[in-house]
Amino acid sequence: MPSDTALTVRNLKTYFYNNNRCNKAVNGVSFSIRRGKTLCIVGESGCGKSVTASSIMQLLPELSRIEEGNIVYHAKTGDVHIERLERNSDEMRSLRGAEIAMIFQDPMTALNPAYTIGFQIGETLKYHTAMSASEIRTRSLELLRDMGISLPEQRIDEYPHQYSGGMRQRAMIAMAMACNPKILIADEPTTALDVTIQAQIFELMDNLKVEYKTAIMLITHDMGVVAELADEVAVMYMGNIVESGTVDDVLRRPQHPYTQALLDSIPVLGRGKQQKIKAISGSTPDAYDRPVGCQFAPRCEKATIACNEMPLDTSITTSHTVRCWHPRDGAP
Repeated sequence: MPSDTALTVRNLKTYFYNNNRCNKAVNGVSFSIRRGKTLCIVGESGCGKSVTASSIMQLLPELSRIEEGNIVYHAKTGDVHIERLERNSDEMRSLRGAEIAMIFQDPMTALNPAYTIGFQIGETLKYHTAMSASEIRTRSLELLRDMGISLPEQRIDEYPHQYSGGMRQRAMIAMAMACNPKILIADEPTTALDVTIQAQIFELMDNLKVEYKTAIMLITHDMGVVAELADEVAVMYMGNIVESGTVDDVLRRPQHPYTQALLDSIPVLGRGKQQKIKAISGSTPDAYDRPVGCQFAPRCEKATIACNEMPLDTSITTSHTVRCWHPRDGAP
């Protein structure tokens, strides 16, 4: 394993059970995140991006479990197999926040309405550092100020309901960044923010990556964000990674029909209002009634009888892989 690898996920399978039915939300996902690099995971809603992140953090709901695979955090003291840890064990709790932090998509469910913002940021620092109470408050104020929150001396003692949606998002990002984690998982971190604050947040994340060699896993729908921030990209569909590679590989030379369809559905600046934006045909299949073989086949113009079997990962180059029987540049 290369020394710059922070996290390795291999053949991860996370299933949800409900009413005697099984939803294979993540069904054999493999990737690695390198120190000082950003891996962007993209795909439609429901493809398994957030479940992958929750599996890494061991924050899955009760009616779900990791059925198979490995999640290995390459710590300085040695490899930690996260999938073997109990969800609320001392070892797992010591990793969350200090070593691996997560910015959640919905701040209203991630923040506790009964405690002030300052208390919630300070709790992370109190648990994972040896700071005094005054040092914790000073650091919390600094984090709020860095996030662009005005009047931090006043806001630190306010509750989540007194914050706007964008401010709650920024407060949650401050919590995640408090201990300068080795791995930062950001699940749509700027959904509720305007573009100027988005730029500030991404600049802060970039600084974290440069100064502390933090490995970042960024979940997003925004291909513009991918083009700007990603070093590597993984495209997910129905619980599988269908294409992965460097940002240049995936955005400039897409091989999977789904990746190409995602790119075709984005308006291009400068082409004017007459440009044609193609929607992806069909809709995402029912998670409990999946198609046989390639999951994208029912929506794919290139589908043939071969697609009744799930294709294996095929290397296009040393850095670029695709899972498709009919990649753009020819058959595997």
